[in-house]
Amino acid sequence: MEHYDIIVIGGGSGGLAVAERAAPHGARVAVFDPKPLGGTCVNEGCVPKKLTWYAAEHAAQARDAHEFGVDVELKGVRYADLAKKRRAMLKDLNQFWAGHLEKLGVTHIPERARLTGKDKVISESGTEYTAKRIVLAMGGAPLVPPLDGAELGATSDDFFEWTDLPKSIAVIGAGYIGLEMAGMLCSMGVKTDVVAMEDRVLEMFDPMVSQVLDQHMEHQGIRRHLGVKVAGLGGKPGAVTVKIEDGQELGPYEKVLWAVGRKPATGDMGLDEAGVEIARDGTVPVDKWQATNVDGIYALGDIIGKAPLTPVAIAAGRRLADHWYTPEKNPVPVDYEQIPTVTFTHPTAGMVGLTEPQAVERFGDSVRVYETQFGGLDRAFAEGQTPPVAMKLVCAEEDEKVVGIHMIGPHVDEMLQGFAVAVRMGATKRDLDLTIPLHPTSAEELVTLKEARPGRQTGLAKAKAA
Repeated sequence: MEHYDIIVIGGGSGGLAVAERAAPHGARVAVFDPKPLGGTCVNEGCVPKKLTWYAAEHAAQARDAHEFGVDVELKGVRYADLAKKRRAMLKDLNQFWAGHLEKLGVTHIPERARLTGKDKVISESGTEYTAKRIVLAMGGAPLVPPLDGAELGATSDDFFEWTDLPKSIAVIGAGYIGLEMAGMLCSMGVKTDVVAMEDRVLEMFDPMVSQVLDQHMEHQGIRRHLGVKVAGLGGKPGAVTVKIEDGQELGPYEKVLWAVGRKPATGDMGLDEAGVEIARDGTVPVDKWQATNVDGIYALGDIIGKAPLTPVAIAAGRRLADHWYTPEKNPVPVDYEQIPTVTFTHPTAGMVGLTEPQAVERFGDSVRVYETQFGGLDRAFAEGQTPPVAMKLVCAEEDEKVVGIHMIGPHVDEMLQGFAVAVRMGATKRDLDLTIPLHPTSAEELVTLKEARPGRQTGLAKAKAA
């Protein structure tokens, strides 16, 4: 039986962050994961998604280049070349992490491990290990609903294995993953439909973002079938139909993609044997320092059900290790209310802080909203009407503290980081007003907004009040 100071189950962003931060302090660390290091972000998430998004963005820009007098002939997307280059880059990242852990003195055991007690794990080869601390960071997996014919649909993991593009696709789900996939596929020439139970796209964002994104999707030719419940899939591979509970049948499509969420990978991990509490949805409840109900066992990342985002998992892992090894630096736990996030739809959308309905629910009549919609200069010469860029400041209380920022349009993913710092520091509307704008940019709109209106109790807040 081998002993370590820290055992990490899961070689994704959160688990690697713990190992990377703890090892230089002399901790003996083992990381268990049978898959290539890097987790979902590196292998089936953020990195391959963003590379694919760039390909789609280049295609969209090529189509619009003529508006500025640039003659470009778009012959199509060499998707097989993109897939090959993408795969090679991901392999490089896997090898980087393997080498980095080795240099740090961290043991990587490429096997699955499960708990057998509060300080014990067993690998799939049967070897037992003990540790003073065990960190659960198994991540999640795409959710496929138990419906008839569900196997005819692919998942986001499968998407990154494709070496060519389908001619048509139905994306089931209108959240982050589904809309990112839909936007990329449509921009690369795939006939794309979105089918979802939600009444609006990107429901977790502010209603303004949903409304404007819907306009862009309409303009791009993405058909939306919202507020419908999928009963199953039919047809055959290459000609798949989507069955709706009201009797409708959509399609056939060459591909169908399930994008209805992800489930925490906590099943059959021995959590029950160790006495670790598991919520009904499979997530693991933790305190502010990622501690479970069992002393010495911690959990972070997607499995805790709070903001399943790569930077959040990394921050949680690093701060946990700092809490253990450098308490004199006064590390602070992750603040889950101050998390900026973007979605790589077409165009990108971003937010930090509270949506307007959430702010009204919390701050009541003191909420004031500043918003704007405008045409970006990048489409100044477009023929006909194009959907707008949109931005919103949500302010609250007498000093008009900025409690939420919401944006949709080109490059808002890059704009938001700096504004997120301002929100984190407690900026007020006056602070933004006193900031000299950068001109001509879209970002300057957020520091030049003049007209306010009262906050409205709409969407989620209105439903809760009812």
